[in-house]
Amino acid sequence: MEEIVRIDKWLWAARFFKTRGLASEAVTGGRVHLNQSRVKPSKNVKPGDTLEIQKDRYAMTVIIQALPTRRGPAKEAALLYEETPESSENRQRSQELPTATMVPITGGRPTKKDRRSLEKILDH
Repeated sequence: MEEIVRIDKWLWAARFFKTRGLASEAVTGGRVHLNQSRVKPSKNVKPGDTLEIQKDRYAMTVIIQALPTRRGPAKEAALLYEETPESSENRQRSQELPTATMVPITGGRPTKKDRRSLEKILDH
C-alpha cells in the first residue's frame, strides 16, 4: 500500500509554511494548486505531483520527490521536492526587481513657518 500524505501536511513538512494552519489556509484560499487544479487541504499527494505555490511576491512550481515521515530540518525538507528551472529563473528575476516604495508627494504636515507663508500668499 502506498503511503499517503495530505497536501497541507506536506507543505508544512517541506517548510513552505510555518504552521500547518497557514498551509491549510493557503490551499483553501487558492494560493496552492495541485496538478494545475484547485484542491482542498485534505487532498492527498504522491511523488511526481506538481504543485504551484504563490507566496508573497513570487510563485514557485515544484515537483514532489518524496513524502515526509515528520517535519525535519531544512536540509531534509529540501529533499522532498525539486523546483522547476523556469520557476527558479522567474523567482530570481522577481527578487532582482526593485520593490516600488510609496514616496509621499508632500513633505508631510506643514510647519508653522510654512503655514504662515501660505496664508500670506493666499490673503494677498
